[in-house]
Amino acid sequence: MPIEKLRWMVLASLMAALTAVGAYIHVPIGPVPMVLSTLFVLLAGLLLGSRWGMASMSLYLLVGAIGIPVFAGGKGGLAHFLGPTGGYLFGFVLSAWITGLISERLRHLWIGKILAVIVGSLAIYSLGVPWLKMITQMSWPKTLMVGMFPFLIGDAVKASVALILARAVRPILQRQLQSS
Repeated sequence: MPIEKLRWMVLASLMAALTAVGAYIHVPIGPVPMVLSTLFVLLAGLLLGSRWGMASMSLYLLVGAIGIPVFAGGKGGLAHFLGPTGGYLFGFVLSAWITGLISERLRHLWIGKILAVIVGSLAIYSLGVPWLKMITQMSWPKTLMVGMFPFLIGDAVKASVALILARAVRPILQRQLQSS
């Protein structure tokens, strides 16, 4: 296995681990808790790109699916994919991929990074909110009030922090990946 691929695997694993740590920092406000995980989902896309960002979040879901307590509140298991947060969890994979894709395509534009985290955040909602509605049978307005609106300000802050961290870490990461 080439050393470069091994380095990307280690970085993807690190981002999955940070996402798990972020899940322990949560505020249970209803069927969907506020978590710090989304910061690391966006950061994975920004730093690792579409392919490895998606791999990182897929690894996170796999680890949680087999029962390791990496989801909000230190929980794990397949049941979380069938509950109210299942769509948001699958949204993590989509978010990391789309954030990475936009970031790669517009890599030389700062506005591209901003667009990447906005679309990446919306990707989580695009799977999470309809899933929440389907599982809970709430009306659309109530689903939005429970599953999206309370999170918007916090997600904007997390997206901003992801942009700042990515800008600070990217040069270090690039030097590390270029060294033999």
